[in-house]
Amino acid sequence: MASPTSDTPAPNPTPARWQWASIAVLALSTFVVVTSEMLPIGVLTPMADGLHINPGMAGFSLSITGLVTAVTAPVVPRLLGAVDRRLVLAVAMLVLALGNVLTATANGYGLLTVSRIILGIGMGTVWGLASAVALRLVAPRHATLAVSLTVGGVAAASVVGVPLGTLIGNSHGWRAAFVMLTAAALILTAALLLALPRLPRPPVPADTPDRTAREPLLRNRSVTVGLVLVALLVTAHFAAYTYIRPVLEELTGATPGTIALLLLLYGVFGLIGNFAAGALAARRARLTVTGLTVGIGASILLLVLGGTNTGVTGVSVALWGLTYGGLSVAGQLWMTQSAPHRVEHVTGLFVGVFTAAIALGAFLGGTLVEAFGITPLLWSATGLAAAALAVGVFGRGPDHRSPDPADRRRPTTGIGRSDRPGAPQDQRPERSCPDSRTGPVTKRLTR
Repeated sequence: MASPTSDTPAPNPTPARWQWASIAVLALSTFVVVTSEMLPIGVLTPMADGLHINPGMAGFSLSITGLVTAVTAPVVPRLLGAVDRRLVLAVAMLVLALGNVLTATANGYGLLTVSRIILGIGMGTVWGLASAVALRLVAPRHATLAVSLTVGGVAAASVVGVPLGTLIGNSHGWRAAFVMLTAAALILTAALLLALPRLPRPPVPADTPDRTAREPLLRNRSVTVGLVLVALLVTAHFAAYTYIRPVLEELTGATPGTIALLLLLYGVFGLIGNFAAGALAARRARLTVTGLTVGIGASILLLVLGGTNTGVTGVSVALWGLTYGGLSVAGQLWMTQSAPHRVEHVTGLFVGVFTAAIALGAFLGGTLVEAFGITPLLWSATGLAAAALAVGVFGRGPDHRSPDPADRRRPTTGIGRSDRPGAPQDQRPERSCPDSRTGPVTKRLTR
């Protein structure tokens, strides 16, 4: 029997069908939480009319959710201790359901604000933990695919979730769309409890030095560089993309039908980018993220210079979708490769910065559009993307020779361990360290 200090991962007692069923449930969960956040975009006008507020106030509800998510995602992993992550995710989906049902029954801006705060708590918890949990559910060789599928729910929310919610809202009223999301969240609460194994606190890899395990993440230069790059790039993206419809109307002269097709093109290429970037970033995270940065900046610049031509606009939108679609998963892998010993914490920090940059980008874009117009907005977004590229090129990234984070050596209680009946129980990792007086002694890591 393997000792607690063995470097060989224990066999995974969870059958393969349960592994991928669990990943599917996680992907559906991220799909529902991001659809819940973004749905007001698709039903903005009838929602504002129903609440007797102006569209600007209704749109600000997205910023409320984003800011709450930005705080929740990095804080929750630090508060969990040994609590079963499966239960945490299930409770978070219940919180999300509560936020959606309160949105559906809101009769004014006050209750809408409360509902979006509650929704942000649920969203930050689910999105912040989902990728870290996915890494623990599959064999190491499938880790990148598991993260790509889980994060793919975020991309699918834009392509499928918001249009479907808008269709329901147009047919049965905007409140019905949020009722449907409430039902979906309740179903996924049960699915998470059934599909996921028990998931206590993840162990520290056996070869992690004590000082590294306790080091604040922001002292890790690779983590800090990645966060700054993502903050600049996501701010640039959302400053421009939030106003993509007026951009296409003003520069290209696109009709509503053409705009719908261009946004569908953006979404389809976004899904392709998600999986392509995941495969590349597993081995070359820094190169992949900097390449995506070049693509996002180039697509916005192309729109500025050639946006009056429909063909050029189509190429720009497709490139934009392809490169931004891969950013979430590639950035996630940059983080986990930079701090493989603290995957939950670094994932939460990444999601927090990402969602804060979404809110900042939307605010910055609105300010620039109101003050200067569409073209200066696009030039400003291009400048932010160039700054992000400089950070990626000259800053420190994860070691490009590092294996996939799930391939790192781990104790016998590593990825894939389950607390289903009959499965070995999770333990805190133990490791040996020399003692000059008594020889090797066993030391229990604490966090």
